[in-house]
Order: sequence, then C-alpha cells, then structure tokens
Amino acid sequence: MHFQFSEEHLMIQKAARDFAINECLPGVIERDEQQKFPKEQVMQLADLGFMGMMVDPKYGGAGMDTISYVLAMEEISKIDASVSVCMSVNNSLVCYGLEKFGTEAQKEKYLTPLAQGKKDGALYIGAFLLSEPEAGSDATSQKTTAEDKGDYYLLNGTKNWITNGSSASVYLVIAQTDPAKGSHGINVLIVEKNWPGVTVAAKENKLGIRGSDTHSILFNDVKVPKENRIGEDGFGFKFAMKTLAGGRIGIASQALGIASGAYELSLKYSKERKAFGKEIAQHQAIQFKLADMATKIEAARLLCLKAAWEKDNNLNYDLSSSMAKVFASETAMWTTVEAVQIHGGYGFVKEYHVERLMRDAKITQIYEGTSEVQRIVISRNILK
Repeated sequence: MHFQFSEEHLMIQKAARDFAINECLPGVIERDEQQKFPKEQVMQLADLGFMGMMVDPKYGGAGMDTISYVLAMEEISKIDASVSVCMSVNNSLVCYGLEKFGTEAQKEKYLTPLAQGKKDGALYIGAFLLSEPEAGSDATSQKTTAEDKGDYYLLNGTKNWITNGSSASVYLVIAQTDPAKGSHGINVLIVEKNWPGVTVAAKENKLGIRGSDTHSILFNDVKVPKENRIGEDGFGFKFAMKTLAGGRIGIASQALGIASGAYELSLKYSKERKAFGKEIAQHQAIQFKLADMATKIEAARLLCLKAAWEKDNNLNYDLSSSMAKVFASETAMWTTVEAVQIHGGYGFVKEYHVERLMRDAKITQIYEGTSEVQRIVISRNILK
C-alpha cells in the first residue's frame, strides 16, 4: 500500500491548481451571480486535456488514470464547482460510457471530439440525460420513449436537470423502448442537439453551481438512427447504472474540493481575524472546528482515492464509489456551513467565497444519486 503520488500525479495536480487560481478564480463571483456558463474556462480545460482525461489517446484523450482525475477535480472544485461539474459530466458520464460500451464507429464520430472538448475549433461537450419529471432516484420509471421503427427510433419525452444542457453538442439519452420489459426494455441513444425535434427549454435558476447550464430537454418525434444505440437492445438501464458508478467518483471529488476550498479559506481567515485580543485561530472553539474539518476532509480524500484505485485496477468499485460520494458530499455540506460560521458576518457576504461554496455543496448530496440512494447501494453490498 502506497500513500505517495507519482511525479506525474503531482504535475497534474499542480496544473489543475494553477488553472483554478489563474483562470477560474477571476470572475467566479460574477459568473455565479449572472449564471454565466464558463465557456472560456471549459475551452481551456480542453486545451489541458482535462475534458477527456481518462480516454485512450487513440480516441483523442489524455490517457490519464482515475487518480489523476480525482486530483484535478479536487483542485478545480476548490475554486469553481460550476467549471468542475462540466468537466465531470463530460469525463465520467459521456466519454466513459462511449469508450466502454460504444462501437468503433460511435467512438470515431463522437468520442474523439468529445475527449478533445472541441470540434473545428468550437466547444464540443456532452450531456447525460437520465432524470425526468417523475424519474429521478427511481431511474426505472422512464416516460421518455424510443419507439422502434425498424432502422431508427422515434424519440419523445422530457428530461430534467440536465447539466451542460444548452452547451452540449451530444446527448446520451436513456429512453424506454418496451415498457413490458421494465428496466430490460430501456435503451441509451446518442442524440445530436441540432437534430429536428430537439428543444432546449429554459435554464434553471439554481441555488448553487449557478455557472453551469442546467436545462430541461424536450424531444418531439426525433428520429434517431439505429446505429446511434449504445449496446444491445435493452442495455440502457445497465449502461446508466455502470456509468453512474464512475460518475460518483467525480462528484465525490467535486465535493472533496468544495470542502477543501472552504477549509483553506477558513484556516487563512482564522489566522488573520482577531477577537478578544488574539487571532481567532488561538481560540479553542475555532481550533476544534478546524481540526474536525481537516480530519473529515482527509477521510473523504482517502475514500475518493480508494475508489479511483479500484477503478484503475479493474476491480468492482460500486461500493467504494458510493461510500466516497455519500461521505464526501456530507463532509462538504458540513464543512462549508462551519466555514461560514468561522467567518462570522463576513461569511455571509459574497466576496469571501464561503457562502458560494456552501450553496455549491448542497447539490453534491443530490445529483448522480442522492445520499439516500448511496446508502441503499452501500447496504445492499454489505448485506448480500
């Protein structure tokens, strides 16, 4: 067992940290207030190779391991979780799913530009469309239908809470083809945003990660060629579950970064702010908060790295990724609330960043499987 990063890991970590500080920090408050999609930052991530970090270089990716991905996600999430969630969805849900389960033709056409984050010099990213108005945690209750018409599917329905909803060029859509078969009648289809019948609905006005573009996507008699189905007929639900297991490592790392960012700001502030004649870091009440923050964050980091290591070594990481996500997300929520408390009145104003981190933390307990769903996954694994 080794607890030391390789030189390559440290280089990637530093590159991500420098990018976050130099490119994400300027304007992060304004992007949050204006709900402005961080297109420039995402384009720069593409230049760094961070939009297809784990994709094989033959498909345009950087060929890095999952540990590198965790390190980069943490550093970027310390500064701007709206940037990191765009990166997470493209890496964990879209590129991974295509590379793992797609055909060579699908990889050549879609995976290569998605892994590069660009096509013909323009932004080219993906989105994962699973949730619906009545199908969130219960992913089997799909109302979006993909009617088999022989050489194509006719797609109809509505998808909710879609990250990269308006910025993505490609959607991976989970849809029901045969309701009688339940979860075995679900397919996953590659859909291009500019196809006839695809409509991007209004942008959601969110509590946190306000820079990321979250939309509902509507499908009205969209013709999807059969060659755009990923996997065998009925593979869609398994595709979603297998893909989300890896996605949870990304969101756990995002939560870790949010917590780490709040902790670092709190540590710095506690050494500068004085009360009762000395720095507040000298008061035991603050020291204990910082001690608990540091301990929980380190535990979350180890859980994230363990899940990443298992994935890199082709082991079953369903349990570890769920443990990492539930613990890291709850650590992020607790840590950011405490960070606001340590900052006092200053924590309640935007310029000190911790109130934004607190708002950003909440979504990590909800998307890509709520904390309740993670506990279901964990309990099933430990009781079987």
